[in-house]
Amino acid sequence: MEIGNKISRFKRHLVTAALPYANGAVHIGHLAGVYIPADIYVRYLRMTGEDVLFICGSDEHGVPITIRARQEGITPQQLVDKYHGIIKKSMYDLGISFDVYSRTSSPLHQRTASDFFRKLLDKNVFIEKVTNQFFDEDYGQFLADRYITGTCPHCGYEKSYGDQCEKCGTSQNPADLINPRSVLSGKAPVLRETRHWFLPLDKDEKWLRQWIVDEHGPDWKSNVVGQCKSWLDEGLQPRAVTRDLDWGVPVPVDNAPGKVLYVWFDAPIGYISATKELAQEKNINWELYWKDKETKMVHFIGKDNIVFHCIIFPSMLRAHGDYILPENVPANEFLNLEGEKISTSRNWAVWLHEYLEDFPGKQDVLRYVLTAIAPETKDNDFTWKAFQARNNNELASIFGNFVNRIIVLTHKYHEGEVKERLQLTDADRNVLSQLPLFTKRTGAAIERFTFREALSEMMGISRMGNKYLTDSEPWKLVSSDPGRVETILNISLQITATLAIVCRPFLPFTADKICGILNLDIEKFQWKDAGNPDILPPGHKINQPAILFEKIDDAKIEEQVKKLRT
Repeated sequence: MEIGNKISRFKRHLVTAALPYANGAVHIGHLAGVYIPADIYVRYLRMTGEDVLFICGSDEHGVPITIRARQEGITPQQLVDKYHGIIKKSMYDLGISFDVYSRTSSPLHQRTASDFFRKLLDKNVFIEKVTNQFFDEDYGQFLADRYITGTCPHCGYEKSYGDQCEKCGTSQNPADLINPRSVLSGKAPVLRETRHWFLPLDKDEKWLRQWIVDEHGPDWKSNVVGQCKSWLDEGLQPRAVTRDLDWGVPVPVDNAPGKVLYVWFDAPIGYISATKELAQEKNINWELYWKDKETKMVHFIGKDNIVFHCIIFPSMLRAHGDYILPENVPANEFLNLEGEKISTSRNWAVWLHEYLEDFPGKQDVLRYVLTAIAPETKDNDFTWKAFQARNNNELASIFGNFVNRIIVLTHKYHEGEVKERLQLTDADRNVLSQLPLFTKRTGAAIERFTFREALSEMMGISRMGNKYLTDSEPWKLVSSDPGRVETILNISLQITATLAIVCRPFLPFTADKICGILNLDIEKFQWKDAGNPDILPPGHKINQPAILFEKIDDAKIEEQVKKLRT
């Protein structure tokens, strides 16, 4: 099947989006980095007729869960139940079209993760060894990575976690920290011996380098390949896949009390268990999507997850032996907020569920803005004033204005009926020839994971439509040349129909509204129909106009800025 500029060589697609931690709600950084790009890609694939599954779910294990539960005075299970519900509802309300949104606390996931561990254990993949680990004497427990903070040895940030510095993004071991402190007691921890299982990543360096740098280097994003190469150049070390915790998937080994699977061993297996869950519901074969080489697997993640999805998880999959590896891992950089790094602890964030309450019916505005400023190659910044400007000056004044003008004129001059195209001018032929080109360029950009470029191409259709309508001036020809008016309005309506199709991956709610106005069943149209100059046949009746995008006033924006700073 032809897609954009190339032929798909895969029978099916498996698209995963990073599992959000269920220790808090989803914010705009998550959306811009992972979920909106993934949704655009999946919606596009569906519109091209591809067989695709879109997989996600809540990551409900790990230390951030236990820390937040302790802070809120509830159990970890109560915490994940609360935030799993909030996250799932808000994602679907934004139009993120997951085929399944599962959770890693489910019995199915626990069995899947345990079986995966046992398979690697039976194949003698792991190294079992006793190591010294930090222990909090006041609380009588070993400290997982996130229960230890200290000064980052790379950038000097004084509140770095034991597994990763949130300021510079460098992954590390707790022993690397300068002046480590326990999150529980605030005191310096002591070292005690404990037994764990390790994945010997050092043995995978050669094939990982060949697979990432040589095989996929030309196609993967440079930030992804660059970060992986940095890890490989520094030399990989065995990495523990178990932790001393009482919350998580228990290590399926006798005589291992108080030990669970490390969340970054457990979490990506959540993609597999979620696919199994969907397969049970839909009565499909989940193994085709994970084990057949004719499946294209793509992971959408943020840059802080690159090492796990490009090095650790592929090593796990290859060691298991039954699974395919990802064809691409299009990770984005970080999104800042009003010039500062998003901070959940300081509540310096725009939370999705709150946005949906504050801006009812404006899901597509957020989708549009976050796509337009997506941090595809470098960190970017979200500001409320820019959000307002893009809504007012682009969505309302360009996109919405074009659609409204042509619908109003069609009702004014032709009582809502599509008329025939008569004699064409060079301008007419040029516009009609451009429509399939805009469609093709938009699709090609989506395939390259350059969604900002794709959005710009989509908006180019409405810009062209506005210019064509303005230059043609049908309102001046109604009396003198009614046939010419019929042709101009017909062409403008065909532009609108193509716009409805091409905007659907980006603005699904708006696409539905336009098709409602045009009296079209959007489900009948695929990507290949965009650019067709005869989507609306002569005699077709359209419905009354409706405002697609209302302008947002200063007071509404000032309210959001004030909310941030209180």
